[in-house]
Amino acid sequence: MLPDDHVCLCFRVSLRKLTTYLECERPRVASELSQCHGAGTGCHWCVPFLEKLHAQWIDGKPIDVDMEPSEYAKRRADYRSQVK
Repeated sequence: MLPDDHVCLCFRVSLRKLTTYLECERPRVASELSQCHGAGTGCHWCVPFLEKLHAQWIDGKPIDVDMEPSEYAKRRADYRSQVK
């Protein structure tokens, strides 16, 4: 994903916003990422990705979702169709 691609599609929270939040707020647990514009609190699709981003940050690794935005959106649409 590119920095301005959305990780949380419900609330349009970009990878850049999440990275900035991690660097500025230094959350101790992944669930605190919900304080970044409500990330992960809508359909919950992105929660595993938020957890992964937090783990990458904790480990000092580059923060990234290793998936094309179109594939990410397709998987979320599939998830949403199964949840309803």
